[in-house]
Amino acid sequence: RASMLLIPIGLAGVVLFSSAATRPPRASPKCAAEAMPTVRGLHLYAPGTRASYAGNLAGFLVDLHDAKATFNFCGGMMFQLALSDKLHSHLSAVSSRGASDAQQPVLHDAGKRRMQQLAGYDKTGAADNARVFHGREVRQVHSAAGGMGMVLQLSLAGEEEDAEGWTKKELSGYDGWGHDSSRKWNLAREADAFRAKWGAQAVTLQHRFYLHVDAQDNLWLSAEDGCEGYLAAAPPARPKVFGLF
Repeated sequence: RASMLLIPIGLAGVVLFSSAATRPPRASPKCAAEAMPTVRGLHLYAPGTRASYAGNLAGFLVDLHDAKATFNFCGGMMFQLALSDKLHSHLSAVSSRGASDAQQPVLHDAGKRRMQQLAGYDKTGAADNARVFHGREVRQVHSAAGGMGMVLQLSLAGEEEDAEGWTKKELSGYDGWGHDSSRKWNLAREADAFRAKWGAQAVTLQHRFYLHVDAQDNLWLSAEDGCEGYLAAAPPARPKVFGLF
């Protein structure tokens, strides 16, 4: 499904992006290696690295967070993956218990290209920190990896309170299956923890997310509205010409 994503940029206006996913390109081995973050000597974007975790997806997500790894959304919009402190602690504990732990995140197969295809799908704001996650897109974060000022934050859902998690208004008013242009943005700005981490200038919208692979075994992080991104290194920054660009 291809649609246009309406993104507020400050007070000046809006920018349109296509939500159609693009196939991950074949990266040059030399360029890819130069851009890859490493954890314990593992290149996190390299094909086969995820398989070396032997089903411990919680550990892989923690390492992606720690390395400030990025996902390529909508054909070139680089979002840094960021776990809230509570979710980071939760997934670290799951990882320590091993791949067989019942709370391991679920990696859905290539046939699950939309959240609506998941078994038991319903239009609610519910998340279980395994099959479905609470998250936000956060923009205008100047320190974000990827060079575009964009972060994709996942937080802990459920009974254990997460100060960085969804606010009451984000929960009660959630309608993430609808078009972004009709939804209410920036509800998270009311939370002290959100402003402390990302700044009062950050533009944000809450989404539910899940993980799946494609036919080439690339890892995708997908929102309920169909926008999705694959794990990928950010393109190298263009050199400045005489300090002007």
